[in-house]
Amino acid sequence: MMMSRYIVFLTVMFSLSLVAQPFTRKDSLMGGFPKERLCFDVKRYEIDIRVNPEKKYISGHNSIQFEVVEATKRIQLDLFANMQVDSIIWQTKKLTYTREFNAVFIDFPELLTPGASEKLTFYYSGNPIIARQAPWDGGFVFSKDKLNRPWIGVAVQGTGASVWYPVKDGQSDEPEQGVLLKVAVPNELMNVSNGRYKGSTPLNDGYTRWDWEVLNPINTYNVTLNIGHYTRITDRLEDLDIDYYVLDYNREKAIKHFEEVKPMLTCFQSKFGPYPFKEDGYKLVETPYLGMEHQSAVAYGNNYLKGYRGMDLSGSGVGLTFDYITIHESGHEWFGNSITSRDIADMWIHEGFTQYSELVFIECQSGYEKMLKYAFGLRRNVAHDRPIIGPYGVNQEGSGDMYPKGALLLHTIRHALNNDTLWWKLIWDYCHTFKHKIIDTETVVQFFNETTAMDWTPVFNQYLRHTRLPILHVRTRGKRLEARWEADATSFAMPITLIVDGTPYQITPQSDWTRTKVKMKKNAIVTVDQQKFFIKFNLEKNEAQ
Repeated sequence: MMMSRYIVFLTVMFSLSLVAQPFTRKDSLMGGFPKERLCFDVKRYEIDIRVNPEKKYISGHNSIQFEVVEATKRIQLDLFANMQVDSIIWQTKKLTYTREFNAVFIDFPELLTPGASEKLTFYYSGNPIIARQAPWDGGFVFSKDKLNRPWIGVAVQGTGASVWYPVKDGQSDEPEQGVLLKVAVPNELMNVSNGRYKGSTPLNDGYTRWDWEVLNPINTYNVTLNIGHYTRITDRLEDLDIDYYVLDYNREKAIKHFEEVKPMLTCFQSKFGPYPFKEDGYKLVETPYLGMEHQSAVAYGNNYLKGYRGMDLSGSGVGLTFDYITIHESGHEWFGNSITSRDIADMWIHEGFTQYSELVFIECQSGYEKMLKYAFGLRRNVAHDRPIIGPYGVNQEGSGDMYPKGALLLHTIRHALNNDTLWWKLIWDYCHTFKHKIIDTETVVQFFNETTAMDWTPVFNQYLRHTRLPILHVRTRGKRLEARWEADATSFAMPITLIVDGTPYQITPQSDWTRTKVKMKKNAIVTVDQQKFFIKFNLEKNEAQ
């Protein structure tokens, strides 16, 4: 998910978040895990379509290779109701189907047996939903560049990839053998999609087909097309191929502006491990909308500005030292694209870690103190409106706080751990252990607990499942300092560093008053470094000495 969607949470969606949202059969069909979805495992998609910019029309087919997991005669695929199902073919047979909202239930004439490898071809056509204001709402983007030439893209996260192609929609099943995309467009245009360019073929009817192949597993919402008058800029970082596809008239501007990409990739690889999709390469593609983490074809639409559309989201000044969209969306290659949440209710696994990657980049480029300043500035973006984790099984995200509060949760754990060597090993091992895997919140928490030999479960619960921050209460009794945590999560006990007259002391308060070893002098000054810990702090009036 792109940061721009978070801005919407803070504005348009804020008022809606205060009202309980009823869930419907349509929500369950998109977000649930019934037998019709769990009975098969998609291995590969081969999408072959034609895009007519003038009529805003697409037509073609998706050949879907899958393995049967559980015996069945029926499976569920998805295609938005406004799109036409032309036919569904399996072993030369035309299959019957029924439609319910955006779900397509396909019936086979015989029982599919576990372990069997199958393939069906789904033919479809129609005018796809047009995004009103991409990337905030999903759909096709039919736009024009400044020379009034067609410029087209897609942005479908949250809405669903089935807005433009038939697919097993959701994040629970990525095609392990990748995707082949063949996109035919008018001759004067180029299409850029995920993965490696495999060649172009004139169709002798005014159209040229552009072929791209993804070798790695990929989220279905990350599959993309970008149609326009593009020029290619090539670069390389050791053994990693880097490409920029930008509008032809922006070539020189892009060469200069994207100079921060190689330092960014160097930083991320030093902290998170090797780029997770080297076989598919890394590229930025200029888009008519703000941005999106499309795997190996990261969408870029920040108009070659520093910050977020020229603004500093942190208000610290540090946010204007880098291009927000470049850094944030590229961070998603590790967090969201490589490591994916099974249910979008756990989207903090994408967004919290990715916003944290901004802090990592700043620390690499500008130092620890600048990173602290930026992190502190992100506090102003936390709404505390709803839990970060949303309801499961209904295609529903939690609060937009998943971005800044999720990042600040990780930032706080780093400083509570108080061991940077262990922290960076934890992050590296996390990226390696779950590379190309689909996980959930419990998996993340268990990994943190086991790797650090500490129980962070109450800490994650407090920040992810409740809205308010934990409050650290501190008081003096006699000549000793006492402290306790006030929190919603059961058994909340997080290590924290107090500063007493300029000297740091690490303590681990409980929910009841905990007597520490910190000796107090009369009128001692007690503080917590709020740049390091995202908490509330309450210094109670001391008893008479």
